Amino acid sequence: MTTSAWAQETTPQGTMLMGADIVDVIKGKLVKDQTITVEEGKITYIGKADKAPDGNWDKIDLSGTTLLPGLSDSHVHLTSNADDHGYRSLTITPARSAINGVANAEKTLMAGFTTVRNLGAEGYADIALRDAINDDTVIGPRVLASGPSLGITGGHCDSNLLPFEYQQKSEGVADGPWAVRTKVRQNNKYGVDVIKFCGTGGVLSKGTKLGAQQYTLEEMSALVDEAHLLGLKVAVHAHGIDGIATALKAGVDSVEHSSMITDREIAIANEKGVYLSMDIYVSDYILEEGEAAGILEESLAKERTVGRLQRERFQAAVEAGAKIAFGTDAGVYPHGQNARQFKKMTQWGMTPMQAIQAATIENATLFGIETEIGSIEVGKAADLIAVSANPLKNIEELEDVDFVMKNGKIYKNKLGE
Repeated sequence: MTTSAWAQETTPQGTMLMGADIVDVIKGKLVKDQTITVEEGKITYIGKADKAPDGNWDKIDLSGTTLLPGLSDSHVHLTSNADDHGYRSLTITPARSAINGVANAEKTLMAGFTTVRNLGAEGYADIALRDAINDDTVIGPRVLASGPSLGITGGHCDSNLLPFEYQQKSEGVADGPWAVRTKVRQNNKYGVDVIKFCGTGGVLSKGTKLGAQQYTLEEMSALVDEAHLLGLKVAVHAHGIDGIATALKAGVDSVEHSSMITDREIAIANEKGVYLSMDIYVSDYILEEGEAAGILEESLAKERTVGRLQRERFQAAVEAGAKIAFGTDAGVYPHGQNARQFKKMTQWGMTPMQAIQAATIENATLFGIETEIGSIEVGKAADLIAVSANPLKNIEELEDVDFVMKNGKIYKNKLGE
């Protein structure tokens, strides 16, 4: 036998995962005792073991586990740390934030989140992180990056901590329709996957009001139009109803936070196919641990007024059949804890299957890559996670993921330990 022939016989052609129950997020059911084959990063077979293709497989027994599509999070800040809030944030350079991102990306992947949308990073640090992950320089999830968030002077997406004489402002600040178009074009120039802008004040920004609209309809319309011309989707940070309503008129693709959304605007979002990304776990962290993390009292007071309201509006949105994305604002709280939101989502109206669908096929659809990820189907990327018990019976199982595969490569396997 030649050396090349021997190598062909001994080198596995791919991976065979055997015996797991599969969460089918398309049909909304659990499928028992399935075998999956993976070749060159793609799923090539799903079915019973006796019908699986013959070959030289690297076989992994997943009997007794539940297998799911890799989870995704539509709103993270990989380059931010949860203990760098308030005035502490002034010490973080873009270079340091990129280094933070390397550590946080690995934590996120090991928690079972194989795709994330990073909404806001100075210095295009998230673009560098995304590219480093893509070329296997560092370990992390698939990243859709926004670069610097766009916002008005003095708004939530500006930097408002220092007095006038420092003349400090954030990179994404732009006022007026042509200025915002220019910023969209600049972000596109440097390789972003999505545009994020601030349409209202925010909890963690100094001097902004949650209900106050930021950007006029003319400005928002110009921003969204420019992004869509360039093939980019748009996410708007919006708590207050005026900002939400105006952003919906302007044609955004997702509304982040949506804390004060009314039944009327939920119906409009439904009609337009706009996703609501409502981070209903993070309030617990802000109110319980935020002061120690440097969050200003002004921000804590705002969170006290809006936290429960946001959860109530989430419940109303679920009852109305709204398109719900799984977005957590990770980075405000420690990375790797993204799955803690599942429990809140089920407490406030979702079934476990609906919550899992939000973090898989629904997010994939929002991202525009539903043909590549989001469900366990032949031809899709082999982004797969496993837990030791059925998360449809206990959603908290997703807080302790035992097995993580992204693009066919195994990054974590605690099974059998």
